Amino acid sequence: MPKQIDIDYYLKTVTEAIKDKQVPVVDLIAVQTKDPFKVLVATILSARTKDDVTAKASARLFKKAADIHSLAKLSEEELTQLIYPVGFYKTKAKHLAKLYAAMAQFNHQVPETIEELIKLPGVGRKTANLVVSVAYQKPAICVDTHVHRIMNIWQYINTDTPLKTEMALRATLPDTYWITVNSILVAFGQSICKPVGPHCDICPLAHTCAQKGVRPRKIVGKMMAQTDGLRFISWNVNGIRAVEKKGFIEMLQEFDADVIGLQETKAQPDQLSDALKNIPGYTSYWHSAERKGYSGVAFYSRLRPVAVHYGLGDEEFDCEGRVITLEFDSYYLINIYFPNAGDKLKRLDYKLRFDAKLLLFAQDLEKKKNVILCGDFNVAHKEIDLKNPKTNVKNAGFSPEERAWMDSFVEAGFIDTFRIYNQEPEQYSWWSYRFSARSKNVGWRIDYFCVNKDAKDNVVGAAIMQEIIGSDHCPVELNYTP
Repeated sequence: MPKQIDIDYYLKTVTEAIKDKQVPVVDLIAVQTKDPFKVLVATILSARTKDDVTAKASARLFKKAADIHSLAKLSEEELTQLIYPVGFYKTKAKHLAKLYAAMAQFNHQVPETIEELIKLPGVGRKTANLVVSVAYQKPAICVDTHVHRIMNIWQYINTDTPLKTEMALRATLPDTYWITVNSILVAFGQSICKPVGPHCDICPLAHTCAQKGVRPRKIVGKMMAQTDGLRFISWNVNGIRAVEKKGFIEMLQEFDADVIGLQETKAQPDQLSDALKNIPGYTSYWHSAERKGYSGVAFYSRLRPVAVHYGLGDEEFDCEGRVITLEFDSYYLINIYFPNAGDKLKRLDYKLRFDAKLLLFAQDLEKKKNVILCGDFNVAHKEIDLKNPKTNVKNAGFSPEERAWMDSFVEAGFIDTFRIYNQEPEQYSWWSYRFSARSKNVGWRIDYFCVNKDAKDNVVGAAIMQEIIGSDHCPVELNYTP
């Protein structure tokens, strides 16, 4: 059962703590304009986008289109140019281009109910709740990742999706907080209770908070009890240049990790900004595909390796930039972007050849010292590792052949570290961009940290960082003591 907490005390304490913090951009626009149209559009733009990017894009757009009628005069191409670089700007431009026609059924007025709002393109329950509460000041609970995450950290509720969180809060949260809870917890989540490295050391609730799943930031001069050993993170970013626009550099610094392995960077070194190549405190290492805009792996490391090894020593695979290895005194850290078997399994043979070569590579290194493997394996091993196993048996990532290789990998002595600590279902690291899969938690667990059997005792923690957005994958984490 969720912990019984004094939610009045919690929210009043947080409100006081964030009184000097910047309010979310949608709230700011509402205060400035009182215009439901602008609140609606800004909310659509704000999804998976940093507030400063949303604010600038909204300002550019509203100069050209201050109402629904002027919006209708802009082409999809013009809209794309105006709102770039908000997250998923092409999709959002398509939604905005369709908004005028969709609002005809409401006499081109922004609806005041959730049921009507979700009929508009690009509007889900989160957006609808935000428009109702912020634009019309009517009771509604907008649940974004901060609200979902923090309410579960407090253990006021115990839910695994934002939709379930909304329903749980509707049943338990006093209605005096319905309108304000989103802006309060967004500001709190952005400033103190951050998704990565939350500032528990300065949090006014630290003495009473349940801190479920929390890993506090490291403090200079001391170390939190939960941060013993080294922290490794692996993340398929699905385009390093795309995720840079979503605040990647700031996120990486907040990760406070010793080594971060990236997959699917989709960039050549000369296409990277200086900011990406020179993040303070880290040295970066890149192995790119020969084909531009495809594949690629990289490391950011605070630790100085003994050596860096690029590829598997086989041109068939190395031309696609799929493996990079950092060698340290007592272990190897291998970062891998496994091939996708493809539509109708057209690349299955290629993937299986890669799988076999990779296993031999890891076994050869294991003879010298311990081995840690991380990355996007592009396979869900067991039925527990994806939402819909029965309908995906013949699909890439869950075919019998791919799963059989994963069996042989485990039988060879390599251990899936996440399952040491967590045997629960619905623990996913990838979600399709389609059909609101992430908000519904219809996903797959295809990103792993694995170790050879002799390194198992060095593993002190493993987790999936589902709260981190910016890609269709989320990061995964390993805590390790050499």
